[in-house]
Amino acid sequence: QVQLVESGGGLVQAGGSLRLSCAVSGRTLSNYGMGWFRQAPGKEREFVGGLSWSGTSTLVARSVKGRFTISSDNAKNTVYLQMNSLRPEDTAVYYCAATGAKTIAVVTTMARYDYWGQGTQVTVSS
Repeated sequence: QVQLVESGGGLVQAGGSLRLSCAVSGRTLSNYGMGWFRQAPGKEREFVGGLSWSGTSTLVARSVKGRFTISSDNAKNTVYLQMNSLRPEDTAVYYCAATGAKTIAVVTTMARYDYWGQGTQVTVSS
């Protein structure tokens, strides 16, 4: 079975940076497409960014484009979300997820993800 363990969340001032990590155990990372989602207070969970199963595509949401970057390290079985120029509106619980969908494009739909991490809190102060 697959486990996703997130780390790297915390409190940061606006304009600062954080790197979230999602370590995948039980299976090889390359078997899955990976996604990052977040849920802010009073808002629905939304797609932040992801890596396709093919490994050829990454995608970040329009709201974070130019600030957030998806990357992975297959040797460490870990996917990363690098967050720069953080804003208070980025405050949310961030989740990583894995999908078995073998797609070329990044999967952005939450329902298509099969495994989820526990979430890590990111708080950006003004």
